Amino acid sequence: MASRWLKRPEVYSLFAAMGVAAGTCGMKLVTNICINPDLRLLKENRAAGVVDNFEEGEREQGPRKFISHRPPEIFPSVHNFFCRPDLP
Repeated sequence: MASRWLKRPEVYSLFAAMGVAAGTCGMKLVTNICINPDLRLLKENRAAGVVDNFEEGEREQGPRKFISHRPPEIFPSVHNFFCRPDLP
């Protein structure tokens, strides 16, 4: 049965797409297990309930930390051009 599927070259792209999707899902699961402060695997940590540890929540990813101190504009120069008060 497997030899019937592996003989067709048009199925390779499907295998590649499914492999990338499964890899992405696996990577996201491992990332959430290792980094997410809301997920507690050990029984001692689960007994704590809601933790008021603000330093734990301050950990941010690099791109989000880079963007967090910037204005929420996609094209700031276009925004400034159309929002100038000296336009009639």
